[in-house]
Amino acid sequence: MRIIEDDLTGVETRALLETHFAGMLASSPAGSCHFLDFDGLNAPDVTFWSIWDGVSLGGCGALKELSSEHGEIKSMRTHEDHLRKGAGAMMLTHIISEGRERGYRRLSLETGSTEAFVPALAMYEAHGFEYCPPFGDYVDDPFSRFMTLAI
Repeated sequence: MRIIEDDLTGVETRALLETHFAGMLASSPAGSCHFLDFDGLNAPDVTFWSIWDGVSLGGCGALKELSSEHGEIKSMRTHEDHLRKGAGAMMLTHIISEGRERGYRRLSLETGSTEAFVPALAMYEAHGFEYCPPFGDYVDDPFSRFMTLAI
């Protein structure tokens, strides 16, 4: 598998993100969904990557700069054809490495709290992320879990 910086113009990438947006809205109330839309993912403070297995899209992820020392993981999604095959873990490892290269001291994330998010929470825990209070502009919400990793 290979990871590339992605400009979000590819049909496969856009379709996966549409699935991501719909999945977030299906799993949490709209006011508790904090995903970045296409414009948000194209913002100057966000880098977006896709992961490919040959010509097959395996997943995606993004890193948003919150400050010179703090980044936020966004839009982690594995394509359904690649679930449990390591694409998500590979993307997460890539983002952590990129955060270190940028000189960040911490990476944080917000994800959902319902049953649909259990696999993601387990993956983040396996990579050393710990639960934390809301960060940035987030507020306590029963549909959100906040995690952080000192790097």
